[in-house]
Amino acid sequence: MKTRSFITPLGFAALAVAGLFACQTPAPADKGAEKEEVVYGPYDTTYEIPDVSGTIYYVAPDGDANADGTTLEHPTTIEVAITRVVTNDAIVMRGGTYRAGDLTFNQGITIQPYQDEKPVLNGTYIADNWQKDSQGVWVTEWERFFPGEPQSWWNKERNIESTPMHRFNNDCVFVNGEFLQSAGSKEELNEGTFFVDYDAKKIYLGTDPSGQLVEITAFNNAIIRTPEDVHGKKTDKRGPVIKGLEVTQYADISVLIDGLFPEEISPEEAHGNDAVGTVFENCSFTKALGVAVFAHGDSMVMRNCKIEDTNTEGLYIVASDDVLLERNIFAHNNIENWRGYFPAAVKIFNQSHRVVCRENLVTNQPNSNGIWYDVGNVDGIFVNNRVENVGQVDQAALGDKVWVGRSGFFFEISEGVIVAGNEFVNNNQGILILNAAGAEMYNNTFINSRASFGRTARGDGSDHFGWHVTSGPGVEERENHVFVNNLMIDTVGMETPMLYVWQPSEMCDRLSKSTLKAINNNVYVKVEKEESPLLALWSPTQNDDCQARISDPADLNALYEPFETNSKFYNGFDGSLFSGDAQIAPGFEGHQVAFDIPDNVKKLAGWSDSQISFIGAR
Repeated sequence: MKTRSFITPLGFAALAVAGLFACQTPAPADKGAEKEEVVYGPYDTTYEIPDVSGTIYYVAPDGDANADGTTLEHPTTIEVAITRVVTNDAIVMRGGTYRAGDLTFNQGITIQPYQDEKPVLNGTYIADNWQKDSQGVWVTEWERFFPGEPQSWWNKERNIESTPMHRFNNDCVFVNGEFLQSAGSKEELNEGTFFVDYDAKKIYLGTDPSGQLVEITAFNNAIIRTPEDVHGKKTDKRGPVIKGLEVTQYADISVLIDGLFPEEISPEEAHGNDAVGTVFENCSFTKALGVAVFAHGDSMVMRNCKIEDTNTEGLYIVASDDVLLERNIFAHNNIENWRGYFPAAVKIFNQSHRVVCRENLVTNQPNSNGIWYDVGNVDGIFVNNRVENVGQVDQAALGDKVWVGRSGFFFEISEGVIVAGNEFVNNNQGILILNAAGAEMYNNTFINSRASFGRTARGDGSDHFGWHVTSGPGVEERENHVFVNNLMIDTVGMETPMLYVWQPSEMCDRLSKSTLKAINNNVYVKVEKEESPLLALWSPTQNDDCQARISDPADLNALYEPFETNSKFYNGFDGSLFSGDAQIAPGFEGHQVAFDIPDNVKKLAGWSDSQISFIGAR
């Protein structure tokens, strides 16, 4: 169980040294300002036998395949039960490790533990027959292999040095549960790597396996909910309800909720219908060599789950409407550090509508983006999330491009999103709004985390990603963003700007109007006073670079009269910003510049109508 805390230990130290925390916790400004404790990720619970109208099947790691499994005393195997279930049936799993995979079904069923027991689906077999070869290297024979290759758009010439081809294979070795990286040859082996000889069907290890648990991938997938006919049944188009399950160490996609992958611009009613109403609750999905959960289907809910140690994506949502992601932990994606790919802890892709991300923790993502709404998405909601340690602060300099490093929240080639009440801490970019329209940001706190808006000519025609680039707003439509009541804090002396609004200089005449329609009532804080502070880089402006350096909100107001009329900059701040419970101190004088929060934003963020206006996240 993980409860809400606000900032990393490093961040606490930086703020505390600067004296930004009050010595005592002041009373909140009003009752509505009090924060409910948030529990991120799985928690201990005891499950009642599910109340379903169908049959309940009991399974165990040592279940009897010949048993019917309808009583607790005579459980069957998970492989047998999955072939029998029909709509409204349930599978109740006894605790223990199930080394099983490719469990395929097409019915709306429930899968959950028995009481407080801990069932684990594990995609490996134990490898316990190791020998030393003539070169003194540990080797075992193996039969189950998962070779792979990069996507066709991957640029080999640019990325092969940092991402050798063997990294695209999905085979993996775990020693005492720890993931090992692949090596390209026996000669490259070291304590933390393994090598696969596909021709000889052998796996070599760089560490002595004696007395250690060595596991090697044996299944691509754990669970597959398919829209196709299977086990003599036609699909009922209902998604499963999966609770309390741990799924780990699979070679490709751990859990696949399959469905239509649109290959054209299509109305929302045309997709997301193959598995409606999937629920993941209190589950853990870890150590996937591809994607932990790949899901199609409307009205999906993922709540209090953990997705950690994944590779291309942690959670991948495609062409699905009315999805809720709530109180989950998303940690450490792109474990093989692929370059030339576009990883994300959560990727919401290809014309998904009304996907809500609320009160999630995105953390420890040095090689990955955080939550990314990617192409053709409509009316997203991103509220009260905590996003920390995505990329590295000041990972790259800016000036001629906007997409460098990694972004905590990324909204690309999509239209309409409310971003409110979020905390972005120690990220390369807290947010990136790229080639999108109608992104409205209210009352977010950015600590050492840049906020960026960018637009380019992508979308004038298809590109190397095909038609997808045309599924969002056109080039001239990438505007109407709002940035109000946000608090931006620099405790480390960032070399990059707090705010970056960018477009290429060659588009200055074509797109002469600002991509933002409103920016005001924001507070910028630099802990250490700087002689030439860089608050923002701003486009478009009428100069050769189409870019202006902004050192104070008044500079932006001089360029655009309606902008930043009531914003404030503290260049060197020695007061108290945060109270002891990690809320912004109610007495912080920056609250005085806050604008009335729109009612729809208050409702989405769960803020009381009676609350006074405030700066930053609550």
